[in-house]
This record gives sequence, C-alpha cells and structure tokens, in this order.
Amino acid sequence: MFIKRKYIKYWIVGVLFWFSAAAETPDHSDVSFNQWKADFYNYALENNVSKKTLNDVFAGIKLDPSVIKFISKQPEFSKSVWEYLDTAASNKRIRKGRRLLARHHELLARIEKTYGIQPEYIVAIWGLESSYGKNFGRYQVVRSLASLAYASERRDFFQSELAAALRIIQNDHYDVKELKGSWAGAMGHTQFMPSTYEKFAVNFDNVDRKDLWNSLDDVFASTSNYLKEAGWKENQPWGIEVKLPDEFNWELASPTVWLSVAEWAKDGVLRADGRPLNGLDEKDARIFMPAGHKGPVFLTFKNFQVIKQYNNSDAYALAVGYLGDRIRGGKELIAEWPRKDATLSFTEKKDLQFLLTVLGYDTGGVDGKIGPNTRQALRAWQKDMGIPADGYVNESILDLLR
Repeated sequence: MFIKRKYIKYWIVGVLFWFSAAAETPDHSDVSFNQWKADFYNYALENNVSKKTLNDVFAGIKLDPSVIKFISKQPEFSKSVWEYLDTAASNKRIRKGRRLLARHHELLARIEKTYGIQPEYIVAIWGLESSYGKNFGRYQVVRSLASLAYASERRDFFQSELAAALRIIQNDHYDVKELKGSWAGAMGHTQFMPSTYEKFAVNFDNVDRKDLWNSLDDVFASTSNYLKEAGWKENQPWGIEVKLPDEFNWELASPTVWLSVAEWAKDGVLRADGRPLNGLDEKDARIFMPAGHKGPVFLTFKNFQVIKQYNNSDAYALAVGYLGDRIRGGKELIAEWPRKDATLSFTEKKDLQFLLTVLGYDTGGVDGKIGPNTRQALRAWQKDMGIPADGYVNESILDLLR
C-alpha cells in the first residue's frame, strides 16, 4: 500500500518539530532566578568583580521577561539576501553615510592613519549597527545579560559577558542605567559586547573614559582597533563582483577553496562588467554566491573574513562591504538578484535537511538553519545530479529533492 507523499512529509515534520522543541527549550524549573543570582555572585567574585559592585549594581537586578521571549523565538521565514541588502544598503542609508563620511572626514582620516582601516567601512558598520547612532537599543545591558545567563542555553557565554559588563561599570565608573543596548547585550554606536569593549575599546579623545555612547572619537577608533586586531589588510578591498565562465568547475565554488586572483583569472573569472581581473594582487580569494549562480557572484578576500569576525554572517559582511563601497562612491551591482525565488520557511529548511540526510548527504543535523554543513551536503548532491553545485537553497531545489 502506498501512502501519499504529502502525508509522509507532514508526519516527518511533526516528529522533527517535537524533538527540536524538546531539545531547544531550556528547563529552569529546578532553579529560581534568585538561586541563580547567588551562584553567579561567587562566579563574579572569581572573575574580578568586587563585592561593592555586586551589592550596588547586581543585587537588585530582576529577570526581564521581554528578553526571555527572544530566546526561543524562531522566525518562520528569514529574509533573502537581497531583501536584507535592500534595507542594509538602502539609498537613504547610502546618502546619509556619504554626508557623515564628509562631516567626520578629518576625524576618520586621523583614525585611518592610526589603525589603517578605510573610513567608509567604519561608517558602514556604524550605519548597520545603530543606524548611525539613531538606535542603540532600549535595554539595560546588565539586566538583559543576567536574564540570558539564567535562561538561555548559552549560559557560559552570557555569564562571561555579564561579568564583563559589571567590570566596565566598576572600572570605567559607569552607572548601570548608562549601559543601554540591544536585548542580547550589545552596546553603543557600533554595538560592542562587553567583552569586546574590554579588549578593543579605546579612549581616543582622552576625555574621562572609553565611551561608545557619546564620543564618536572613541566609537570610530574602537571599531577600527577591533578590525585591525582581527587581521584587516590595510588598503585592500573586501571583494569585488565577478562573472563566472560558462564552463566553470563547480568544485571550486566551495568556501574552503582559496586561490590567488591570478589563478581565478586563469580559470576564466572576469570582473562583472567583463573586464579582466587586472590591478588585483590578492593571494587569497574565494568565490561567494549568496543567491546561487543566477544571482550576483563575488570574489571575496581576507578582509571579508575579518568583517565576519565582527558579525559571523555572510550577509552582514556583504552588506558592510557593499554599503561601504557605495558610501565611497562605488556603483550598484551589475547582476540582478533572483527576486522571484521564494524564501524557504523554517519548516521547509528542515524538510530539505532531512531529505538530504535520507539520501546519504550529511547536513550535520536537522535544525532548520542553513549553515556550511548543509550547503556542503547540498553541493555534493547537486554535483551528483549534474546541476550547478552552488549550494543555493530555494524552492526549486527543495522540489527536486522531493
């Protein structure tokens, strides 16, 4: 007897959701927030937070239910890369970025001389992280981090960040109410986590303290210092838009394949406008296809990876690079985005992962998150199917898998 495929699909998805919900929902029924605070008190003392700071700042902190809601919130649909860029690098944001680049030219030039980071990318990060200082976030950082350290699965990470936030209050003489940020604890104009503040923030204006809320000198210098310490290559681009040859070797599309620009040129890769890859001497470059072979294709360099250390997202790094280029006066992308492609839902992404796994292509788990393992598995399947192995997830690929 045959069972209709759609019923099998619904049964599979239901089982997967049940298991994922059981695995991902933290259980805190055995410990109260006050009990957790008592344990953290000892942890903080061992990590250079004074009793005075704990008693004055931490003792009265209460759980923030609004932050707890974000922990398990899983959007049914995520934005496509072009939808993300439409907002991240909108014409309005580009125009404002150009005005601010000109307004702060002298300061940014001094900071570039010190740290070697092109000003347009600092302005781009500023625009993406807080809309040029318009929105730092309305959350009290210490309260948010305490709530996350108590309730999230990443308890160790948030405990460490909470201790760092308390040390900032202690050592830089901030009031707890001054530390405003996102629900996840990121702070100031360019959204540093507390541990990042401790490692990379600088007092560039030499006034009082390192201030990422009120001093653009400190904001720009601190962000530049972060990128420099992360390995930024001075005066080098993050990447360029390119055009692939018709007979492209799709095994080279893997993000683990790094070749010199000269080697990519020998393989037939051109600039997006058809010109050769002249004037670039990068030794390490890789192909990046955020929307598959039918959308814009990029050759990215080491600075792209540095941006990802700031925020480990390909879309974010692309947005910073592209927005920075446009702020500097660069042109729009040449290739068109495949805007008719439908974005897969969370359920459909899990469906895709499950089907690849059943077919023998290891995705590293069925979690609805399309990461490197899933894309590697998809590229292997695409290669075996004789279609362009670009690792791009869309509705057509899911239909083929089904």
